[in-house]
Amino acid sequence: MLIYTPRGRAREYSPKALNIYLSCTHGCEYCYAPGCRHQTRKQYFAKPFPRNDIARNLWSELDLYPTKEQVLLSFIGDVYCETHDDNRATRECLEALYAHSVPVAILTKGGYRCLNDLELFQKFGEHIMVGTTLTFDNPRDSKAWESGAATPAERIGTLKRLHSSGVRTFASFEPVIGPTQSLHLMDETAKAGIVDVYKVGKLNNYKGLDKQIDWTDFLGKAVEILRGHGKEFYVKEDLRRCAPSIELFGDETLADAHTVRW
Repeated sequence: MLIYTPRGRAREYSPKALNIYLSCTHGCEYCYAPGCRHQTRKQYFAKPFPRNDIARNLWSELDLYPTKEQVLLSFIGDVYCETHDDNRATRECLEALYAHSVPVAILTKGGYRCLNDLELFQKFGEHIMVGTTLTFDNPRDSKAWESGAATPAERIGTLKRLHSSGVRTFASFEPVIGPTQSLHLMDETAKAGIVDVYKVGKLNNYKGLDKQIDWTDFLGKAVEILRGHGKEFYVKEDLRRCAPSIELFGDETLADAHTVRW
């Protein structure tokens, strides 16, 4: 099956997922995918082709096994990284999902490249949300950690364009590598009103850096910012466990409360 149920930490992001490409050009230092794919970083961080006949096979699968649960694009690869087919397979899969009335979430660090499909996002209406991972507030750190991804300014500019075009947006704060930078990005995007949903996590098991961060302090400040701006947000379980003294309520701990539906 192309559409599958994620397990573990990934399940907090979406009840279903679809991986269109199986490599990526973003080169993120913290990426877990090379290990999952049993590949070297050089093998994984290569310009991808789409999976064989992915769009045609997806149409056939949806004809036989329709779903109304949100499908995330994607956990392996980025559907708007630089690809050999200029993201054509992404567009074709979105068309198949739209034709079968399947709600979709897209998480990308590809920046403006996703805007090539803006009209298609708008066709989905309330049944799609498009988001980006926000990690650093300056291009220097971003380039060092995510060498092939869009700059922070481009990612924020993309959120602005999506939101102003009527597309529901979300921001993923995971991993959190520089808490001060993450908190600044939360505050600035919340003030700008360009993000509809925030998903907040932590850094997990990366060269001991996660052990050096005061997660209670970080989560307390994040909650203060997001509640203060009246934003919808979800705190991932790993972060909740590391900051048990921070009280959370209702949808702040219910992952599926923040999915899109049809």
